[in-house]
Amino acid sequence: MKNKTALLWLIGCIIGTVAGYFYFLYFGCQGSCAITSSPVNSTLYGTVMGGLVFSMFDTKKKK
Repeated sequence: MKNKTALLWLIGCIIGTVAGYFYFLYFGCQGSCAITSSPVNSTLYGTVMGGLVFSMFDTKKKK
């Protein structure tokens, strides 16, 4: 079942990357915002957050 966890994480990272870039395009600020002032920062933040959010959906029981 490790493959399911890795697949969920990968899908989350891809969706987060796209969402982070679109967030920069439509809502990003110009200037002193640490995350949204640069497309690189925004997409990296989206990648990390997408991976973390989608990894929560792993239904495997932890011991």
